[in-house]
Amino acid sequence: QVQLVESGGGLVQAGGSLRLSCAAPGRPFSCYTMGWFRQAPGEEREFVAAINWIGGSTYYADSAKGRFTISRDNAKNTVYLQMNSLKPEDTAVYYCAAQYKGAYYSTSTYHYWGQGTQVTVSS
Repeated sequence: QVQLVESGGGLVQAGGSLRLSCAAPGRPFSCYTMGWFRQAPGEEREFVAAINWIGGSTYYADSAKGRFTISRDNAKNTVYLQMNSLKPEDTAVYYCAAQYKGAYYSTSTYHYWGQGTQVTVSS
């Protein structure tokens, strides 16, 4: 079992930045692909970004490309999501997740999930 704990959410004005963190305290997660997903009220959970276990490959949803950057520090058991140029439509609960393998963009392939952190972007 891998416990994931997100932090870094909050309220920010459009155009601002936030950095989300996801930690796996006490459990090495270097063998997992890590993903960030988000879910707005009334919407399905959607893929945002993913990074493979060694950090050599990153993947982004079209909505995140050019604005968001995913990274990981396996020594700290932490994955990050740097979000710049935020827009009101980025408002959602953001979740990090871990998988062994499978389609990085699909929620069904992720085995472990954090509790989520709220990001609210005001216009």
